[in-house]
Amino acid sequence: MDAVFKALADPSRRKLLDQLYLHNGQTLGELCEHLEMTRQAVTKHLALLESANLVVIIWQGREKLHYLNSAPIQDICDRWLSKYARHQLDALSTLKRTLEEHTRETGHG
Repeated sequence: MDAVFKALADPSRRKLLDQLYLHNGQTLGELCEHLEMTRQAVTKHLALLESANLVVIIWQGREKLHYLNSAPIQDICDRWLSKYARHQLDALSTLKRTLEEHTRETGHG
């Protein structure tokens, strides 16, 4: 997970992932069109994203296409974010139940 967090820490890499989310299976040239950096810099960012398993490369003939792999991001969501969301949903459910009980007891509502 450290590699994924490191990869996501850079705004240029996040922008590359956003571009792949919008249109998956892009060439290096297509991805370079959306960034103000050299082709070599984009290649380095893509290599880091690939090593974090966020980008998968598939060759089609002579073309190298880049695809988003969202599984590592989902793993982060499952491990880090959803457990906090569960607590918030539990708190809201408890609040709703308490308010409904109070409404029944006081006869208001």
